Amino acid sequence: MFRLAVTTLRYRTAAFLAIFVAVLLGGALLSAAGGLLETGLRLNAPPQRLAAAPIVVTGDPAYHPPDGSGSAALPERHRLDLALITKLLNTPGVEKAVPDRSFPAVLTPGAGSVGAGSAPDAGVLAGHGWGSAGLTPYGLIAGRAPRSGQVVLDQRLAGGVRPGERVTITVGGEPRTYVLAGVAVAQHQVDVPAVFFADADVPAGVDAIGVFPAGGTSVRDLAKRLDLPAGVKAYTGDERGVAEFSGIATSLPLIIMSGVFGGMVAVVMALVVSATIGLSVRQRRRELALLRASGATPRQVAKMVIAETMVVGVLGLVLGLLCGRIAGTWIFGMLADGGVVPPQLRFDQGPLPFAGAAVLTFAVLRVTIGIAAARAARIRPIQALAEAAVPNVALGRVRMIIGLVFAGATVAIALSTPFMGPANAAAIGGPAGLTGSIAVAVLAPLVIRRALIPRITRLVEKRGTSGILAVINLRVRAVQFGAILVPITIATAIAVGNIYSQTTQQQAAVDAFTKNLAGDIVISSTAGGIPASLTDAARTMPGVTTVSELVRSKGWIEEPYDKSHTSDAWPLLGLSGPVYKGKVTKGSLDDLTGDTVAIPPGTAKKLKVDVGSELGVRLGDDALVKLKVVALAEGPSGYESLLLPAQLLAAHTTTGLPSQLVLKTDNKKAVLKTDLSKWPGTSIGERSVLADGLDTGLGVDAWIGYLLAAIAVAYTAIASINTIAVAVLDRRREFGLQRLTGSTRREVSRMLVLEGLLIAALGLVAGLVTAAFTVFPIAIATRGWPIPSGPVWILLAWVAVVLLLVLPTTAITGRIAMRAKPMDALSSAVG
Repeated sequence: MFRLAVTTLRYRTAAFLAIFVAVLLGGALLSAAGGLLETGLRLNAPPQRLAAAPIVVTGDPAYHPPDGSGSAALPERHRLDLALITKLLNTPGVEKAVPDRSFPAVLTPGAGSVGAGSAPDAGVLAGHGWGSAGLTPYGLIAGRAPRSGQVVLDQRLAGGVRPGERVTITVGGEPRTYVLAGVAVAQHQVDVPAVFFADADVPAGVDAIGVFPAGGTSVRDLAKRLDLPAGVKAYTGDERGVAEFSGIATSLPLIIMSGVFGGMVAVVMALVVSATIGLSVRQRRRELALLRASGATPRQVAKMVIAETMVVGVLGLVLGLLCGRIAGTWIFGMLADGGVVPPQLRFDQGPLPFAGAAVLTFAVLRVTIGIAAARAARIRPIQALAEAAVPNVALGRVRMIIGLVFAGATVAIALSTPFMGPANAAAIGGPAGLTGSIAVAVLAPLVIRRALIPRITRLVEKRGTSGILAVINLRVRAVQFGAILVPITIATAIAVGNIYSQTTQQQAAVDAFTKNLAGDIVISSTAGGIPASLTDAARTMPGVTTVSELVRSKGWIEEPYDKSHTSDAWPLLGLSGPVYKGKVTKGSLDDLTGDTVAIPPGTAKKLKVDVGSELGVRLGDDALVKLKVVALAEGPSGYESLLLPAQLLAAHTTTGLPSQLVLKTDNKKAVLKTDLSKWPGTSIGERSVLADGLDTGLGVDAWIGYLLAAIAVAYTAIASINTIAVAVLDRRREFGLQRLTGSTRREVSRMLVLEGLLIAALGLVAGLVTAAFTVFPIAIATRGWPIPSGPVWILLAWVAVVLLLVLPTTAITGRIAMRAKPMDALSSAVG
């Protein structure tokens, strides 16, 4: 049977090519997902600027809830106590301990500087004290170490500036003039060029401490012996990058992404392979029936089907694993470019991801093939011959039950999603797209037959004989056309559902934030923050009636403990003026000064606190502060924030400054023309700028959605093209008979185009209906009404993609199928 199985491969090239490509893509993507999982578990980020220090001590960049449920990345720098430096120096085996403080410092060309080189991104912490230069190490190539009022620039920043000349650097939002004391160069690669200040000019605080062991002392042993306070960790090796690069705090996002991504790849691959194998086996009913009639046992027939498909599948799996590294590196690069993971995080993909991908892909392939082979082996020879002549479109009872179960699950999920909060809507409603797709895949022949209502069939039949034949073929060959319907439906449901779910949630979060703040004008800064001088100047601008600083961060209520926000943090909003539009049910926001907070009324009731009570709030830099409740302020349902004084919250952020100013005006046009050139990096715009830089908390979820949409597009292209090719090429005899009875090639081609249009339209409608069970409930849960947000062109583009996949493929394969003479087609060994 194995020799016979190998022999049949040459006659079923199209079908086996579809399986080969689907398994290849599945193996590559599952290997990539495994690499993301391993990267998330290891979190290796080779240090750059701190590479010379064998041990780096820094604050734990992750928040760990008191109840021990998970962890979350701290949004701000977790700074250290200065006394820890002395404690480390007194530890046996420590030769020296070098503190480091990073802060925004932006070189400002053209404002007092002389030909300065390119400045780093304003969002990067490029400023450091000269005492920390040895942590890289940096070495002087010109000039000397800086004194107060002087700086040393990385060679890449210096450009044509020479020691002794003046440069302008924006620190703390204020442009300041310094004398260039020297030019330095790093001894190895450092992505962000540094600006070194005299240690006396560095802002207070310590971000990290580089520890150098004495001669003969083991680095790992010393790291374990260091007596560190709670919330402080010592890192060695590639783990030291955690102290240098933000965003490397917890493996949870990558683990979630790899799990969802890999699971969806496995499911979609199983559905596509199953549909392709099922179509191939069904088209070979006559061949398999003859084998049974000539003495082959059911087991032998099943073994032949399994063997021939597994040969192709294993070859595709091997090549897919070879492509796994390329796919993993490419996906990880997109995540880094999108800001989901730091670009300095190293992509680790050892042998385990490939082994896991191989086992999972093989298991999926074997199960799907086994199901198709079992059905082919069970049928009796006479029944198979009859079914080969007139295809049976009736669905078995078990298949009907399975399809109805998944359909019921889809409806149940959709009905429950609107009652969930915005934070849980996607997690609850997202699976509806998958369960709905599975339901359509299982019930595909029934979907096609029920969709051919008289109104549609009459419209098609008006196209003449070609239209009549197209309708008849769709009814009689519903099972075969179901194999084409499945990938279109799955892809439409996943792609459209995921994209519009993300755009809807994103817009809902932006609307909830911006509509809760009054103001006509927003002033933003990309140079580290809004300085006090700019805030004072804004208050005196003609036409400005109200000014409020705006600070955004995240935090947790720990005293009393708020169980509703554990690993997911409360949004913290810092204000200094009357711009909050939410209803205040008790107390007053005028009292929001000093160590105070305003909380939502529902939270106050749940925590059994009131105006005048004291809360312990863990801020974004891991500082626990005691705050007095001065007001109960409502917010949009599901998007409530804790309100704090702007200066209090800003002091616990990485930059230490507000990020924006919100202005109320009575002459917006005049205020928009205000000259802010005195503060480099600042800009003035309308209230739409409020959404700039807003962390909606959807970064990982959004990328999961977009990756799934990309998978859907890829598999649709593969499955649709190959399935259409298999289905059309298998109809050579039918086309030959039609031509012998008087039909022309053009009429047959027109029939094929009408069939393709109908099945593409049915697939799009079925996919959009399935996607609606995800998108509409999520829109209700997040926006309050069932109208999703997102550009219409995405939907139109997807319709165009499906039509461009179906129609040209149908036309080309139809032309190939009719290339032979009619009599030759009737005697063809295949089709």
